[in-house]
Amino acid sequence: MASGRNNGKRTNTGKRTGKRGSYFAPLERYWHRSGPIKRVGSVFAGILATICVLALVMGLIRVVQWHVEVKEAKQRQAQLAQEYDFNPGNIISDEQFFNADAMNEAEINAFITNPKRSCASSDCLAARTFDTENIASDDLCEAYQSGGKESAGTIIYKSAQACGVSPAVLITVLQKEQHLVSPNPGTEFQFKAAMGLSCPDDAKCDPKYAGFFRQVFGAAKRFKYYQKHNDQYRYHPNDLNYVQFNPNAACGGTQVYISNSATALLYNYTPYQPNDAALRAGFGEGDSCSAYGNRNFALIYANWFGDPRK
Repeated sequence: MASGRNNGKRTNTGKRTGKRGSYFAPLERYWHRSGPIKRVGSVFAGILATICVLALVMGLIRVVQWHVEVKEAKQRQAQLAQEYDFNPGNIISDEQFFNADAMNEAEINAFITNPKRSCASSDCLAARTFDTENIASDDLCEAYQSGGKESAGTIIYKSAQACGVSPAVLITVLQKEQHLVSPNPGTEFQFKAAMGLSCPDDAKCDPKYAGFFRQVFGAAKRFKYYQKHNDQYRYHPNDLNYVQFNPNAACGGTQVYISNSATALLYNYTPYQPNDAALRAGFGEGDSCSAYGNRNFALIYANWFGDPRK
């Protein structure tokens, strides 16, 4: 007999037949409603987003690695400074390198003619005069007004003033490159290649830079060029730079954190750092992988003019 309850069968007309709360339902509906072009665009956008995320992650990893490498380089440099008084990342401060007023003309001439650094021979730097030229001003240096034949001290002073480079730096490079500020007579090649500018030890000098005057003024101007156009060269301030110990790449090198423009341009001028053997040797010789240019610059400058990093 009927009971009025639909023959005992309860209806469930409100029951949902799909997957309840599916997170992908809106995406599925969008996908099915989209045409082929929109689908391809969606896939491309997803891939691009993934690439961007990966790039950000890799960039963050690289930044962390860079900071770790900088810390390691600075620790090594601090250790070398403490042990040998030589910091490969800070050979000389910018303040000292670009101080054109570090010495006046009389002081430069007195330094060069000091009996401890000069000789009586007419072939010594103190006794020589050199042909000079008029050079127009440009974006690197002021004009150089020739006085005809001029002494080494006058050329150094006027070049330093024109280009904004310390005369102490120019004197140090003269000694580092050709030992001209010494009691020994100089050879014609030494005067012709005085600053080592475009004058390899085993080859002829570039005629544009041959001769004492062109060497001194040219080197001062080259330093300013390196400073202004640093992005064109290998070594950069405020960054890690791999610096070899020797022209022979097999001798190796280290990462150096170069902290200023003056040190970067010294490496662009002479692109090697001393290895431990060269530093241990002082002014002497190290081993077959040693290079001495920047070591000698630091030693000569410190010996004659005081701490180059202050």
